[in-house]
Amino acid sequence: MISHISIEDFATIENLDVDFHKGLNIITGETGAGKSIFLTAVSMALGSRADKSMVRTGSDRAIIQMVVEYQHKDIIVSREISAEGRSLCKIDGEIVPLSKLASVCQEIADLHGQFDNQYLLDPSHHIHLVDKYEKDSIYPTIKKVANYYDSFKAACARYDDLVEKAKDNDKRKELIAYQIDEIDKAMLIPGEDMRLKEELEFLKNKEIIYKGLYTAYDRANGEDGNALSGLNAVISELKNISTLSKDAADMEDELSDLYYRLEDAFSRLRDMCDRITINTGDIDTIIERLNFIDEMKRKYNGSIDEILELKESLEKEEVALRNIDTDIEAAQLEKARTEEMLKDETARLTGLRRASAATLQDKIQDELDKLNFQHAEVSINIAPLPGYTPHGMDKVEFLMSTNLGEPLKPLAKVASGGELSRIMLAFKMVIGEYDQIPTMIFDEIDTGISGETASVVGKAMASLGETHQVIAITHLPQIAACADHNYRIQKSTSDGSTYTTVSHLSEEEKVAEIARMLAGLNVSDITIQSAKEMIRISH
Repeated sequence: MISHISIEDFATIENLDVDFHKGLNIITGETGAGKSIFLTAVSMALGSRADKSMVRTGSDRAIIQMVVEYQHKDIIVSREISAEGRSLCKIDGEIVPLSKLASVCQEIADLHGQFDNQYLLDPSHHIHLVDKYEKDSIYPTIKKVANYYDSFKAACARYDDLVEKAKDNDKRKELIAYQIDEIDKAMLIPGEDMRLKEELEFLKNKEIIYKGLYTAYDRANGEDGNALSGLNAVISELKNISTLSKDAADMEDELSDLYYRLEDAFSRLRDMCDRITINTGDIDTIIERLNFIDEMKRKYNGSIDEILELKESLEKEEVALRNIDTDIEAAQLEKARTEEMLKDETARLTGLRRASAATLQDKIQDELDKLNFQHAEVSINIAPLPGYTPHGMDKVEFLMSTNLGEPLKPLAKVASGGELSRIMLAFKMVIGEYDQIPTMIFDEIDTGISGETASVVGKAMASLGETHQVIAITHLPQIAACADHNYRIQKSTSDGSTYTTVSHLSEEEKVAEIARMLAGLNVSDITIQSAKEMIRISH
């Protein structure tokens, strides 16, 4: 709902603030007072194309702001148009693209007349209106269709993937077999390359290591000196006096322990000398093996562990490729099964939509007849789409003919101005109960009508105002009399400038305005009474 509109420096409007309310809000005024300018400003605030020519002469920019209810809270939407043609859109002070502003406002208000942001004229919304009309039966079916669609798309993707793999199946199997065989023959062992590198380094320094170990062992046990013999002699001397001296006995024990540990160390040193004299591998053989391992790592772009993991993966793929023909057959059956379910549910959804469209079409036709469209014909066309979608295979569009013998055309091409506004009113009388657009704005809805038809239109708008906020401009007293809230738009001049204002009328002012609409300048007591009677019978 729109609760407040503020317009600044827009055409003849210098500064205007007006509050709107629930129910039917009717704006009246003399011809040329600025009614169309006011709705043009509202249209721009709702997201229609900007027009820099509408910036008030002498001003840098025009600003239109609206306080609206959106998703259960009040927000401020605004549009600024500069004299240079730049446009700025804001929602609660945050700059947003025009597309975002239009998208939000499309859920707030539907504006009918000479404007470009009309929800009902966009065929992409028509399918939703048909679906909502019988939502208790259609919505669950749409959900089933969406689920079957997802299953069908997944089955198609699996089938296509398998078929793609099968195209080069033989070549792939040959390559996999070759790679598995090559890795097997390589007889790679995790950590082998690191072990061989250590061994190679050892072999390269073997002579130096052997000389150092042999010299150390010779110093310990050779003829030039025997560390163990000398130590053993010391222990013997201490043993001879151990009974005479506790310190000597302790020293004997300590050196005896050292003797045994040295004896063990020298034994291990001897073993090291013995081992190094054994041929532990040929350097050329190790280098050749390392070069081969490096070549395998480069070829398969990974370490030994990664090459072995690749082999496991290739073995699994080899098994899968052997079974691919069976898998393709199973995938094809699954694709056919899910498509059959989708086809059946889609056909059922189309049937429900056709039934909903037929009832909706009849009700709209009745409303058109009430609004004095005697030769108008409305049709809801449901045509098949070329392929499945999550919402079925239906393209829905409202078509209409306003004159006898004319072909049915899209709504946007059948009429303009007030005639189109009345057509949209007929549609709104039916779909307004469930389309969830809270505010409807009508321009020139009284063009070409009078008398009884005007009264019917007014009462229809009042009825719509019971569930929606309706804002409309009219020249007809029959429609103005039906309003819950009346406003008068006026134009005045001062100091060489023109100004437009909008005033909310009291009950007494409402009567006076309707009397003016009935009699022009010649308002009499009889006209006043006629205005009061017109208001009475309109409610």
